[in-house]
Amino acid sequence: MCQALSVSRSGYYAYVNRPESKRSKENRELLKVIKAIHEASRRAYGSPQITNNLPADQKASRGRVARLMRKNGIRSKVVKKVKATTNSAHDLPVAENLLNRDFSASKPNEKWLSDITYIPTAEGWLYLAGVMDLYGRKLIGWAMDSRMKTELVSAALKQAIGRTGSPKGVLVHSDRGVQYASRGYQALLAKHEFVCSMSRKGNCHDNSPMESFWGKLKMEWLNDYTFKTRDEAKKAVFEYIELFYNRRRTHSTNQYVPPFQVKSLE
Repeated sequence: MCQALSVSRSGYYAYVNRPESKRSKENRELLKVIKAIHEASRRAYGSPQITNNLPADQKASRGRVARLMRKNGIRSKVVKKVKATTNSAHDLPVAENLLNRDFSASKPNEKWLSDITYIPTAEGWLYLAGVMDLYGRKLIGWAMDSRMKTELVSAALKQAIGRTGSPKGVLVHSDRGVQYASRGYQALLAKHEFVCSMSRKGNCHDNSPMESFWGKLKMEWLNDYTFKTRDEAKKAVFEYIELFYNRRRTHSTNQYVPPFQVKSLE
């Protein structure tokens, strides 16, 4: 072997018997922590989130974390695009795009986003409507049903209203689908003195934080399962939104603080 490697026998054994360096030991211990955080996030976190979730006695630079992850084949799940659920082929009035892609918010209940997505099960589609507060990117309202009707989006909005103490004057943005343009939903907005805003036709980027959330929900959580029933899917959605996303998942927009902890930054 020494001849094949063109090294001396003494040099080879000196290399083999050399004690492990301090840096190597530190990297080995850091890798254990990286793997634990990665698995705890169900392989959702990339190097930025893992770096910001390292314990105080294991702090390291993002570059070092990224190198160790790359070397050991550790990577975050890739978010795929989601299928559109918007039916804007209707004659109901639509609102202007007042949000105009300004996804910043200086306080809670200033701007809410709403949207619908779908989840496949052996029993058929399960539709999920959500309401996101742009301040902290928290999911404050959501509802699920086997049908994509006005009642679905209204139920999600009612939950958001109940959870936030019935605020007034909130800018509520959605696409221009028939559910959001319906008289029943619009009456609910008017009752609470909300301001309606709608995306331009066929432009999902006008509601991109909500689209991004759907992608995370599916890639980080739901795609690991094959649901036999809608009830199974509902349980998984609850776990992601209420137990993981809102309370544990760090968010770059929040300086890597989970949505429900953003109030501590005020």
